[in-house]
Amino acid sequence: MTVAAESAASLVQSVDWLAIAPPTIAAVVGLVVLVADLFVKDGKKALLGWISVAGLAAAALALLPLLNDDRSTFCLTGGGTHACSYTADRFTLVIQLLVLGGALLAALLSMSTLKDSGDELPAGEYWFLLLSSAAGAALLPASRDLATLIVALEVASLPAFALVGLKRGDKRSSEAALKFFLSSVTATAVTLMGVSFVYAATGTLHLTDIATELQNVDGQLHTLAQTGVALTLVGFAFKVAAVPFHFWVPDTYVGAPLPVAAYLSVVGKAVGFTGLILVTVVAFPSYADVWGPALAVLAALTMTAGNVAALRQQATRAYSAVRLLAWSSVGQAGYLLVPIAAAGYADDTADTEKAIGSTVAYALMYTAVNLGAFAVAALVGRTRRLNRVSDYRGLYARKPLAALVLGFFLLCLAGLPPGIIGLFAKVTVFSAAVDAGLGWLAVVMAVNVVIALFYYLQWTALLFRAPKGEPVEHRVPAPLTAAIALTAVLGIALSGAPQLILRFSDTGLF
Repeated sequence: MTVAAESAASLVQSVDWLAIAPPTIAAVVGLVVLVADLFVKDGKKALLGWISVAGLAAAALALLPLLNDDRSTFCLTGGGTHACSYTADRFTLVIQLLVLGGALLAALLSMSTLKDSGDELPAGEYWFLLLSSAAGAALLPASRDLATLIVALEVASLPAFALVGLKRGDKRSSEAALKFFLSSVTATAVTLMGVSFVYAATGTLHLTDIATELQNVDGQLHTLAQTGVALTLVGFAFKVAAVPFHFWVPDTYVGAPLPVAAYLSVVGKAVGFTGLILVTVVAFPSYADVWGPALAVLAALTMTAGNVAALRQQATRAYSAVRLLAWSSVGQAGYLLVPIAAAGYADDTADTEKAIGSTVAYALMYTAVNLGAFAVAALVGRTRRLNRVSDYRGLYARKPLAALVLGFFLLCLAGLPPGIIGLFAKVTVFSAAVDAGLGWLAVVMAVNVVIALFYYLQWTALLFRAPKGEPVEHRVPAPLTAAIALTAVLGIALSGAPQLILRFSDTGLF
């Protein structure tokens, strides 16, 4: 075979359609919904929602054939290397389950929101954007080169900008979308600059090849590579709302439709944390002395800023319940950063994977309970439009099951019984910091857990106080009821058997 023929053969990429099925199904269903919107009459737009829910469920079910079988596709095999751009390993499948499950629950919340909004939210565009973003979020954990990673990040993000500002005639929504868009574009530009620096220093974009090449970077390119590593982390730090890239969160959550805020709080964060894990642990392990301390400091600042801001929320302020959940999500992001930072101090691969497993375990817990809290907030928001914390006073007298469920979710986030899964997840994260020798970070986390207890318990106690006034109660739509019930069952089941999630902290994911 000639040199030219060998070179051409190395560019031939295999395509494993089964491996790429989950994000592909979400993307295809999104296109189907967009086209179907042209032919579905206005009175039957709910059909588009059910198609979207079915599509997300099918995408999640497509994960089943991939269990216990690591698969890779879009691979290059020439030049003595075998690098792939898409890998469906255990880590990929767990994160894809998280994002597709989160998107499915957000879709159930969206159905009642779209019905109540009338013409303010165009159904076809809404479902197309949600499915497109979910497809990008499902693609990201499987990405194993920086080009695919950045493309997946933007496919997940760009539709989210439009979803935030999709509400017609709502200035608050438009302002939130603009702030979200401008800050995100800036972070993406910085990240792309970092990626270009890394490529210039290593000559490759595949994560495993970068890890190898960074160990042998020429001395003259060391500073360039180090700068590239730091800048590459910026975009993902923005996605997880780490300080100082957190300022967009409260206004965006308040301005966005509530299901979109719920989606961003869970799936948006999953995208950011997944990207951080891939670039740090897989691509930049030799530069752990750069990103390890940086993420440790970010974790401390993020959890402190989020919890202190949540503590200062006034119960009678408009949309204070959503703002409190927004600042709470910033604080939770700080906890999620702790094990990733701890991975930078790990002595071997086993310790690294254990630390990453702690982040994944905490993220799975957070997904279930935080979406549940937003679901109950959506329920209350149907009769109390300003959605203030004070509006939840006496919820037990009006809707006892909703109050009990919300109280359970808040206790899970606080890490108190009966929210056993929240307690165990926090202990796992705390242990990751201690095992890595980050005693100071463990102390900061302990202080923040105490701060968070105050506002979580204050809100929980308010649910059972005597009500003030009795607003007209409407029938709860079936999709909203299903979303609350699913998250409640999941949270209770995990609290009864926390090992179902915590085992991720003891087994390898890569």
